[in-house]
Amino acid sequence: MAGLPREGEAMATVIRTSDLPARSRHDAWRGIVCDTLGPLDLRIDSGAPLRGEIELGQLGPVGVGRVRTSTPHSVHRTAKLIHRDNPELYRAVLAVSGNPVLRQDGREIRLDKGEFAIYDFTRPYEVAYDSAVQLAVFSFPHELLPLPYDDVARLTAVPVSAREGAGALAVPLLRRVTEDYDDYTPASAARLATVVMDLVTTALAERAEQAAAVPEDARRRALLLRVRAFIDQRLGWSDLDPAMVAEAHHVSVRYLHRLFESENTTVAAWIRHRRLERCRADLLGARHLPVGEVGARWGLPDSAHFSRLFKRAYGLPPAEFRRANPVR
Repeated sequence: MAGLPREGEAMATVIRTSDLPARSRHDAWRGIVCDTLGPLDLRIDSGAPLRGEIELGQLGPVGVGRVRTSTPHSVHRTAKLIHRDNPELYRAVLAVSGNPVLRQDGREIRLDKGEFAIYDFTRPYEVAYDSAVQLAVFSFPHELLPLPYDDVARLTAVPVSAREGAGALAVPLLRRVTEDYDDYTPASAARLATVVMDLVTTALAERAEQAAAVPEDARRRALLLRVRAFIDQRLGWSDLDPAMVAEAHHVSVRYLHRLFESENTTVAAWIRHRRLERCRADLLGARHLPVGEVGARWGLPDSAHFSRLFKRAYGLPPAEFRRANPVR
């Protein structure tokens, strides 16, 4: 698609409406949207003040965009435009703020903040804004979404929320990716693209109650992310252990251990590692907390045990570590 950065390039502002001549701003903006986001019909009241910004980048094979606008308008992908140029793409749109309306395949939804939905670029659709919005938009080839095409066709214009399941991981990740894009190296961006696609795939499959349709590798990676998030949310529980984690995710302890073997660690070692990371952060940043309270706060209430573990990881007992790293 014209205007899209090549793989590995950093995200850059493509255009702001304020950079365009006032006299030809509406026509120029239509051309920019068409060139950067694909053949689209942009419909704006000619008298409406036009304010907007588009940024685009590439996360491995996944296109990433930020769209901000305060101008009520709608964007249409018509049969005529599809005939003109028809790349086999899906797009996922996340409402960072505002309430965009998406219409496709006979369905219409108004996304709430923190919800996302997909649409198929090969079929007619409409996205409309009646107030200010900020969107994160992800474009990816059909083959990157490893679900049957007919199943995906039933998922277009269907909201996925951050309240439960894989959506609870996918939504924050999608937002974070667009906020921090410039910090990623090409290698880490390619790896992150895999994580994005795993979570989007799993969230969509859960929404359609078709989790079994997700390939085993993607299910495993998505489960590992969910397990890690579960652990991070419960590090303060002194009784957090592999059995609790396995039960919460409806898998056997043996299977849980196999997940972590692929990461060259164990469940218990990961819990310990994350606890010590949190303790280290508090020793440096929450200096009003006594050392023993720091350990107890993160599931290590035995002060002697906490001290031994911390020294093994960081070379000094926690109290000495704090003294050796004074406030600057």
